[in-house]
Amino acid sequence: MKRREIFAGNWKMYKTHSDAVETIKSLIAGFTAGSERELVIFTPAPYARDCAAASQGSKLAVGMQNMYFEDEGAFTGEVSPLMVKDCGCRYVLIGHSERRHVFGETDADTNMKMKAAIKHGIEPMLCVGELLEEREKGVTADVIQRQVKEAFKDVSREDAAKAVIAYEPVWAIGTGKVATPEIAEEVHSSIRKMIENIYDAELASVMPILYGGSVKPDNIEGLFEKENIDGVLVGGASLKADSFLSIVNI
Repeated sequence: MKRREIFAGNWKMYKTHSDAVETIKSLIAGFTAGSERELVIFTPAPYARDCAAASQGSKLAVGMQNMYFEDEGAFTGEVSPLMVKDCGCRYVLIGHSERRHVFGETDADTNMKMKAAIKHGIEPMLCVGELLEEREKGVTADVIQRQVKEAFKDVSREDAAKAVIAYEPVWAIGTGKVATPEIAEEVHSSIRKMIENIYDAELASVMPILYGGSVKPDNIEGLFEKENIDGVLVGGASLKADSFLSIVNI
């Protein structure tokens, strides 16, 4: 079975409302890749509903950048799974490196968010990746194995099949550095093996694994041609429609 091709953009804490909606419209108008390719934009939370409304009937899906694991309660500033669904979001980012390393989220937090997303019919995009010092110490595989194993803890095979994984080496996010296609492929292959060990070879063979980390128009082709790289999660280059379209339309 051919794996899904997913090209996602994470806008982080950028854009005004009007710019966000107009960029969504421009992406929809300019997206010419085949019907087998999925386009996803993770918008800032205040704009998610209107961006999702603007994308109705198109090939573009909107996702939320973060989500709490409780349905409701006294959790000031958080966004619940019910709110994510109510905004029309299909996806949610789980375990992004900024959530882990800036806001101190743990593997346990990531696991609870994974299960909450799946419970409410939201497709989780799980982000995993190592710090520069971890790569230099040669413990990349250990770090990612822990992140993957803990994220899928007590998640059934049926539910795990609803997830997407994005490998984002932290040292390559927003730094201008990018893992070579060979480095990325090696890690993607190891992640696929991890899924096989947790579940089975069939699930591992169909789970989409994306690469993220300073992806730009001039390096996308080398990355995407690798066997185990099924798409990308793009940061800065997704903020402008023209630059993102030059990536997603390869």
